[in-house]
Amino acid sequence: MTALTTTTSPPTSDPSGTSPDDEPRPGSPGRRAPSGTLRVTGTLGERYREILTPEALDFVTLLHDRFVARRHELLMDRQQRRQDVADGIDPDFRASTRPVRDDPTWRVAGSTGAPGLDDRRVEITGPTDPKMTINALNSGAKVWLADAEDASSPTWRNVIEGQLALHDAIRGTLTHTVDVPGGEPKEYRLRSTTLTDLPTIVFRPRGWHLIEKHMRYVDRAGVSVSASASLVDFGLYLFHNGRELVERGRGPYFYLPKLEGYREARLWNDVFVLAQDYLGLPQGTIRATVLIETLPAAFEMEEILYELRDHCAGLNAGRWDYLFSVIKAFRTRGDSYVLPDRAQVTMTAPFMRAYTELLVATCHRRGAHAIGGMSAFIPDRRRPDVTERAFEQVRADKRREATDGFDGTWVAHPDLIEVARGEFDAVLGDRPHQVSRRRDDVTVGQHELLDIGSARRAGATVTAAGLRSNVSVGVRYLESWLRGVGAAAIDHLMEDAATAEISRSQVWQWIASGTRTENGVPITRERVEALLAEIVDDLPRTPGNRIDDAANVFRAVALAEDFPTFLTIGAYSQFLVGSEVDQP
Repeated sequence: MTALTTTTSPPTSDPSGTSPDDEPRPGSPGRRAPSGTLRVTGTLGERYREILTPEALDFVTLLHDRFVARRHELLMDRQQRRQDVADGIDPDFRASTRPVRDDPTWRVAGSTGAPGLDDRRVEITGPTDPKMTINALNSGAKVWLADAEDASSPTWRNVIEGQLALHDAIRGTLTHTVDVPGGEPKEYRLRSTTLTDLPTIVFRPRGWHLIEKHMRYVDRAGVSVSASASLVDFGLYLFHNGRELVERGRGPYFYLPKLEGYREARLWNDVFVLAQDYLGLPQGTIRATVLIETLPAAFEMEEILYELRDHCAGLNAGRWDYLFSVIKAFRTRGDSYVLPDRAQVTMTAPFMRAYTELLVATCHRRGAHAIGGMSAFIPDRRRPDVTERAFEQVRADKRREATDGFDGTWVAHPDLIEVARGEFDAVLGDRPHQVSRRRDDVTVGQHELLDIGSARRAGATVTAAGLRSNVSVGVRYLESWLRGVGAAAIDHLMEDAATAEISRSQVWQWIASGTRTENGVPITRERVEALLAEIVDDLPRTPGNRIDDAANVFRAVALAEDFPTFLTIGAYSQFLVGSEVDQP
């Protein structure tokens, strides 16, 4: 392994890291030397040093100096809140923050002064490898969500080469060549080298709960920990591209994943303030869209907007992770909290509709964009029947979102852009958004958000087919993820880490709750083990596949007595770090 290390400077403030003298001063260059050390232990591939420069590492180190302890405290707070729900204390709107919710005067920055964020009617999502970067930027969407999180397997190669792809794309120099067996190599190029002719890039770093094990942060007391994946992803991207984006007519824009409350939003806002000060960017240059994809965050939408108000563009309905969060929160609370088959939990289920309607109403009350979620259906160019079914599903989904007041939406495939755009064009016309459309008719409280049993009361069921699908999809997605591919087309659906989390969480909850299928057959650990073995035996074996490893991960996250909070955490440490797929 090749190691890079930042320089270490003597402490310049109180050891607690909270001295007033250590606060960034608005308008000052903020070029303070870090007091800790960041050590890069990952293998350095071609051009990696262009991203892992001493100056960039100093910046990421400073972010760790200032914020790593707060990150740890907030993760501990998450654990306590999960335990509270397990003990029967339901999430609710905070009484202590009612003044924020009741104050009608404040607004967020929104898209004002943020070039390229005014019209977001169709956003395409995808990982940041060179081919997908070029395809997304050539897609014709308004925005590209450049995803270093759920749609990306966090191998060291993907992390750094994704940063390289973004670096080159922003400067108009990115190309990619794919060898074609028996034919001429296929070359991918950007359709324009002018950034304003392409979809606006909104980068999604990994969530606060994730670590980057190829970097070690050593604080001034000599304590060594794995680096925060959030700070690594954000820091490297902003350092190399923030000013370049502004000069090319765009800006440094981010999607913030997995937040569970306003204090986590406050942490991000403080990161933004320090980062802009350090890099000499005007305050407010950074704009963030927060994914409301956890149950606790649904109760703190206004507070999250308030904390980020000078840097906030909007909120997104991250529907798949939201379902996962609901299952995770109530997994031990008995049969009344058990959801039916994933395919039967639609966005018209009362508790899901409450969540999206509250999001739109909250955003528009505060001048923020409301961005809809992803339909998992994808077309198949070799199967017209599959394609037409996907189009119909997406049309209905996007029609509902546009009619409900959303300002834009997500798609996972370029062929769906025109379908989604047609539904939003029908509602928006020539307007870039409908932020001014207030949803004063929406009244959503704790009961509506927590009416989890409504889906089954409406006739949805747990079926043997749904159980088989969860196991099959879970294993096949994990196999793809372990090979370094984080977005996979499975059974004509686009699966990522969020949908895999739903699959394994449902299996765990069904076992723990003693759930029976609609035919009265109990779902037991033994039954799932037998089903898993059958599915694994039927999967084709090819050189380099990770089927057996994937089955072992699935057992650990779906069949163990204890419930891992995220399937990616243990699998990352055990199977990705140091593996062949991890290396450049």
